[in-house]
Amino acid sequence: MADQTYRTNIPEIDPTEVEDTRTAIADEHHSFLEKVMVQSGFADLYDARDFTEVVFRVMRDLMTKDTIERVESELHEEALPTKEKALQMEVAELWKDTNPIVGFLSRIRKPLTGPAPMGIDSKLFLTRVANEGGLPGTIKAEQAVKAVFSATKDKLSAERIQEIASCLPDQIRELWEQA
Repeated sequence: MADQTYRTNIPEIDPTEVEDTRTAIADEHHSFLEKVMVQSGFADLYDARDFTEVVFRVMRDLMTKDTIERVESELHEEALPTKEKALQMEVAELWKDTNPIVGFLSRIRKPLTGPAPMGIDSKLFLTRVANEGGLPGTIKAEQAVKAVFSATKDKLSAERIQEIASCLPDQIRELWEQA
């Protein structure tokens, strides 16, 4: 009979408690965009790319022109090794603003530090990245920002990491340091 049980001494295993080691890839083997996607919970690499550009834009708003250029000079690594043209880029290309007007303005204006409305505080930082980045309701802004920070810090020198930290508002600086 098909419904008859022959071995009753086999323990039941909850499939949610079994880790499949074949799918676990060490973090150092992920590319920049893969790290952002995995750590943030984004569904695909395009969402990770778009959100990273928004986080970088808000970060640049807090920095001087010289700091922006020093960070860019250290980010010349491939964001994702792929044949797909829409994802072929260096991390430095993600750092640059795709909007030429915004890019120009960020080079001539002073950093937007301090409390809102004149500056960018932690709350405004998170609100901007969530709204401008089209963050889905299933992903927390802090988690996604931390993912971008973590992948970015892997590409920067200790000096640049400290320089960026000094530009960030209090809660955002904590996320940067935790990443």
